[in-house]
Amino acid sequence: MDDQNEILRLRKEIERLQGLLDQRTAALIPAQTDAKSLHTNFEFLNDCCRYSENILSQEDVRKKWHFDAAAWELLGADNELVRAIEETKIQRVRSGAAKREKSQQLVTKAPDILSGIMCDPGASAKHRIDSAKVLDALADPGPHAAPPADKFIITIDLSADSKLRSAEPDPGDVIVIDATPHKTPAAIADKA
Repeated sequence: MDDQNEILRLRKEIERLQGLLDQRTAALIPAQTDAKSLHTNFEFLNDCCRYSENILSQEDVRKKWHFDAAAWELLGADNELVRAIEETKIQRVRSGAAKREKSQQLVTKAPDILSGIMCDPGASAKHRIDSAKVLDALADPGPHAAPPADKFIITIDLSADSKLRSAEPDPGDVIVIDATPHKTPAAIADKA
């Protein structure tokens, strides 16, 4: 019986402390941002994920959301918020958003690296030419060659009855449509 009383007492103490923490958090977090609403704020959760993925700095997130150091520390102590951020991180990995954003950030460094190779007189001519080609591709990401056109043929055979009767099929019962995308179907041929 004493164990149950102790558990109840601890639960009440946790609730009391959580209430005090919520009050303190509400006092430190700017008025336009409710601490509980951050648990479901998609943009804030993604910004926190970007911080943990080293895409944004802590200063970037704090400045955007107007948090001082004390508010930032209190947010880090909020277990529900940490859980929501972890779930969002998993979703970002599964959707590919984390990889895309990190790759985009890294690709922005490529022109400086390629420029260094291209302008280095000590680099081999092949490497200098290759870096120039890649820089050209980065400068104009438009298509350089049109993909080959797909072609498909649709055949509709209406001669199934003649096959059941062991009669010769009528070539007029077969319709062939030769089509290519972005064009009107070239021909509808009746084999008569």
